[in-house]
Amino acid sequence: MNLKRLEVFLEFLIFGVIMDVVENLIIISLVTDAQITWSMIGISVLVIIPFAAIGELIVDKTDLINTGKKK
Repeated sequence: MNLKRLEVFLEFLIFGVIMDVVENLIIISLVTDAQITWSMIGISVLVIIPFAAIGELIVDKTDLINTGKKK
């Protein structure tokens, strides 16, 4: 496993999760009259993490496991 690739993957993953949470909270506050709570933030993070990880692995074609194939 390449440590630099893992570092870049985690940086983009964390940044993507933060941006998606902010986006979701803005949308929720604009569309509904609901108050933003910590449980709402937690649910948003739990829903976003799998999609952000899949997006990073598939779209960016990150190879975290060394398969021997060169790009």
